[in-house]
Amino acid sequence: MPSATDTARLVPLTEPTAGLPEWCDAFLAPPGGEDFFSTRLWFDTVLAHALPDGAEPVLAQSGDGLLLPLLKQDGVLRSWATPYTLTWRPLPGPDHDPAPAAAAIGRLLRGRRPTVLDTLPEEAPLLPAILAGLRQGGLRPLPFQHFGNWWQPLEPAAGWQGYLATRAPALRNTIQRKLSRAARESRYEAISGPGAALEAGILAYEDVRSRSWKPYEPFPGFDAALMRAAAAAGALRLGVLRGADGSVLAAQYWVLAGGYASLLKLAHAEDARAGSPGTVLTALMIRGLIEQDRATALDFGRGDDGYKPLWVAERRQRIGLLLADPLNAAGLLAIAKQTAGHGRRQAMQWIERRRHA
Repeated sequence: MPSATDTARLVPLTEPTAGLPEWCDAFLAPPGGEDFFSTRLWFDTVLAHALPDGAEPVLAQSGDGLLLPLLKQDGVLRSWATPYTLTWRPLPGPDHDPAPAAAAIGRLLRGRRPTVLDTLPEEAPLLPAILAGLRQGGLRPLPFQHFGNWWQPLEPAAGWQGYLATRAPALRNTIQRKLSRAARESRYEAISGPGAALEAGILAYEDVRSRSWKPYEPFPGFDAALMRAAAAAGALRLGVLRGADGSVLAAQYWVLAGGYASLLKLAHAEDARAGSPGTVLTALMIRGLIEQDRATALDFGRGDDGYKPLWVAERRQRIGLLLADPLNAAGLLAIAKQTAGHGRRQAMQWIERRRHA
C-alpha cells in the first residue's frame, strides 16, 4: 500500500457483494469495539443489502493515512451512509497524523462538484485535524446541521432501578404499571444468537413492522441480513413481545458493541397500542441491556422523535460538510449560497437584538 504522503486515489468497488478489499482492514474499527458503524460487518452488510439504486461505492484513500468510504450518486460523491447509519466518519490509519492525508484527499477532490460528507459526529476527536488538512488541499468545508442523536451514558453499578430513578415520574409510573400487566398477559422473547429462535424473531419483526405506523422499508432485506450478521458476531439484541395468543405486539433490535447499545429499529402493532407494547418492550430491552449486558451507554439513533428524551437524557448533533472547490463553478456557487445564508442569519440576529434593545 502507498505511504500517507503519496497522491490519494479513488478506488471504485466493481463487485460490491464481494465486500470491502482486505487492505481496508487497516482502517476499519475492530470487531467488539464501540464504533460498530465503522466495522467490516457493517460496511459489508450495507454493500450486499442497502446500496441505493444507481449508487457506486467508492473508496477515497490516501496511502495508509486516511480512508473515506463514499458513494457516487448522479456524479456527486457523498458519505457512505444509509437511513440506518447512526454515525459516519473518515477512517484514519493506525499511528498516522490524518491532516497530511486529508490534504492529499482534498487535492484529489478538487475540480468536481462539492463532495457531501454527512452523518458526522460533531464531537469526533480527529475531525479538526482532518478539516485542516482538507483546507490545505484546497477545499472549503461548508458545515450544515444534519440530525439530532439522543443518547445517554450509563453507570452500570446503578442498575435498572438506578436508571429508572432518573426517568420522569410519568414514564416511571407507566413502566412499572405496564410491566406488571405485561407479565400476566404477554410473553417476552430475547434473542441474541443465530438459529431457529432468530429466524422466528426476524419473521416476527417483519410481521409487526408491516402492521405498524411505518410499513415502508427502502431496503427490505437489510434488517434481516444485519440481524443475522450481528447475531453471528455476538452483537445482536432482538426483542419480541407477543400476546397471550402468540400474536406479535412489538419488536425491536439493538446492536451492542463494546458496551455501547444502539437501537436500530422498533415497531409495534397499531391495533395493540392501547396496551403500550412499544413502551413495555423498550423497558424490557433496556433492563436486559443494563442487568445482563452491563451496557455503558444507550443510543436511540437518528432524529428528534418526541419519545426519545423520555428514555435518554442527552442530545448531540450529527453534522454535514460540503467540501467545495472555490476554483470550480459548482463549488463557488455553493460557497456563495452559504455566505448569503450566513449574511441573512446575521441580519435577522441584528434585527432581533434591536427589537429587544
